[in-house]
Amino acid sequence: MLELKRIYWTRVALRAAYFAATIWLAAAVVLSLLPNATAATLSQRSTSPSDVLRGMFDGVMAAVTLPGLVILALVVTVLIIRSRDVRRRDPLRRFTRQQRREGMARAGGQCEMEAGFRRRCSRPAEHGDHFYPWSKGGSTSLQNFVAACSRCNRAKGAQIPSPAQQQRLERRRLSYVLSDDAVRVGERREFP
Repeated sequence: MLELKRIYWTRVALRAAYFAATIWLAAAVVLSLLPNATAATLSQRSTSPSDVLRGMFDGVMAAVTLPGLVILALVVTVLIIRSRDVRRRDPLRRFTRQQRREGMARAGGQCEMEAGFRRRCSRPAEHGDHFYPWSKGGSTSLQNFVAACSRCNRAKGAQIPSPAQQQRLERRRLSYVLSDDAVRVGERREFP
């Protein structure tokens, strides 16, 4: 669980940093285009339009250099993480019939995902979902199997569930699963 928690919060922090850097970049562009009332600016106003445009271009380039480098570093980091996720993918994407049968029996044929007010969804389970997404390196194992209805499966998509969602699902499983080993959810495949 600690590894999944670290992965989740790392990705949340990367998204927040990218959002902040994008706002920083936009603000830098806007502020660099605002006219300054200094003497240097007043003397430039009497020059030719090409000098004015060159001055604006130089100002914008100077303003966006640092936030642009930060965004570039974040993009490279995300690309490295995605390439590792691709290398980590389980060669088998589909659950075996035995895993599917055991997972559905464990769930009692009912969707295990959250519905409104953090309660268990009441619809019948139709799909076997990777709790930790296969596309992000989730293993195709019974521990990572979650019975899901089609609506919950589509809503979750390839998102990494939060640690709180993982804990709530494990707590809900305590009410209908007998073995402590079967209560745990989420497993990431190790590097091959």
